[in-house]
Amino acid sequence: MSYPDTQRLLASGQGVRRTAIFGLNDAISPVRADMAPLLVNGGATTSDFFAMFEVPFRYGNPWHADDDARKADVIVLSRATSEKLFGDVNPVGRELKLGDASYRVVGVFGDWKPLPRYYRIINGNGGAFAGSDEFFIPFSTAVRHEKRNSGNNNCNGDGPQPGYAGWIASDCTWIQFWFEGANAADQATIKAWLDDYASEQRRLGWFKRPVNTRLRNTMQWLEHLEVVGRDSRIQVWLAFGFLLVCLVNTVGLLLAKFSARAGEIGVRRALGATRREIFQQYLIEASVVGLVGAVLGLALSFAGLWLIGKQSGAMAAVAKMDWSMLLATLLLSLLASLIAGFLPTWRACQVRPALQLKSQ
Repeated sequence: MSYPDTQRLLASGQGVRRTAIFGLNDAISPVRADMAPLLVNGGATTSDFFAMFEVPFRYGNPWHADDDARKADVIVLSRATSEKLFGDVNPVGRELKLGDASYRVVGVFGDWKPLPRYYRIINGNGGAFAGSDEFFIPFSTAVRHEKRNSGNNNCNGDGPQPGYAGWIASDCTWIQFWFEGANAADQATIKAWLDDYASEQRRLGWFKRPVNTRLRNTMQWLEHLEVVGRDSRIQVWLAFGFLLVCLVNTVGLLLAKFSARAGEIGVRRALGATRREIFQQYLIEASVVGLVGAVLGLALSFAGLWLIGKQSGAMAAVAKMDWSMLLATLLLSLLASLIAGFLPTWRACQVRPALQLKSQ
């Protein structure tokens, strides 16, 4: 959205919290004689941002709302950026030069890299799955220093008047805005306020088009931007289809295997083995087959993920196996083998000892 709209929404009092953010690219001057200028990507936002998105802090804290109001020269660094500049120490209170201005470090956030980077998908360096923000400064401070956004800048008509003041006074859109609501009722209240605001601005001539406000929650926003593309959904369905084909083939192979051992089953039944014991034995055999398949499948999965990760940085960020996925893979394999082995095992238990012994 535009800067004038952003200012009005920040002052609206709607929601539990609200924040605006736009991207920045800049250089941090060397803080030691042995280092070169450090090119960094970050954002200009408000103090509410850190609480809204639950940013964990390693050192210090976010700046306060008072810092937003007085346009203070303060900065929050990422852990990696802090260690590049100052080493593995607490840098809170230190000074650094970003661009042409000096900033005081008030905090260092920890290992925080949500995937996808839903809070700044548009204009975020690296897109939804790659890249990260290395610093944050107050939104008002960035405007005071006439910082330009690092991303899209969409303008209508003849565009803005010359200069930075003309740009921020125009209807050019370059800022992302978030509201935080406590419940669904808050979302409805915010939506009604936005409708009223848009109607008023249209009457005043600021908005030229009919009112068409949209207020999406996080999941709706991700779906709207198609962060998970249709190809990925098709691949998931193909994977389940392949699993179904494998189950059918496993059932057929186990039926053939257990049918070939009908004579053995007949002898064991004649010697006193119960159907329950036969059922348990063959179901365990099916489980072992599933476990071996799971191990081989995991090996192939790790190899496939490694190859996918080599394609791009964005793919490498998501092509990883976590513990929950690893456990789910093992459990799914065992469950599938038990399901596939149930029918062959039940058929094996129906063998009549007398007929088998007589046939032999």
